[in-house]
Amino acid sequence: MAMRVLFLNCTLKKSPLVSNTRALIDKAEAVFCELGVESEIVRVVDYNVAFGVSLDEGEGDEWPRILEKIKACDILIIASPIWFGVRSSVAQMVIERLDGTYMEGNPLNGQYPLYGKVAGVIVTGNEDGAHNVAGTTLFNLTHLGCTVPPNVDCYWVGDAGPGPSYIEAGGDRHLYTNRTVRYMVHNLVYFAKLLKEHPIPTNLKKLDEGAKKVSN
Repeated sequence: MAMRVLFLNCTLKKSPLVSNTRALIDKAEAVFCELGVESEIVRVVDYNVAFGVSLDEGEGDEWPRILEKIKACDILIIASPIWFGVRSSVAQMVIERLDGTYMEGNPLNGQYPLYGKVAGVIVTGNEDGAHNVAGTTLFNLTHLGCTVPPNVDCYWVGDAGPGPSYIEAGGDRHLYTNRTVRYMVHNLVYFAKLLKEHPIPTNLKKLDEGAKKVSN
């Protein structure tokens, strides 16, 4: 069964600058490759993405190009560094732009475009914030229609204060991170296959009609 994973690298650094977040993405990509899953990595800041919550913010906005890649994938992974304890501004912008997909419900059942996809999160940074970034982002993705399996967050954090990040600190040898990246990949692939074989049957349009009958 052909499977495709899309990583959205929400680093603040444009290519070709070195990205610690990309280094951890590469770890996950290698495991996906072992399972025969095709992958694509998009560094969001390399595109001209406008701020907003619509599908297309007009002339020059390259978000529609990224959105087409999202719609074509089976597995979506948001990868973000930690800044001031929260996800990067780029990751926040991605979630805000995905808000526009609520307007593209399936005409038959009302399901949003991200229904049928599974989602995970990769986080890198110093000090704390990994749980905040993962928890908030995965919660957002469920609201947008993604399925979130167990153990699909993978992160690495360094010591408090300024200091070496994932690459310089040798994070690639960190046991917990190397363990969770494998948990994440295997669970995402398993659930993605399940959803391909057994699509979610929920008819949102019909449920909306029922809700309106008992609401003001």
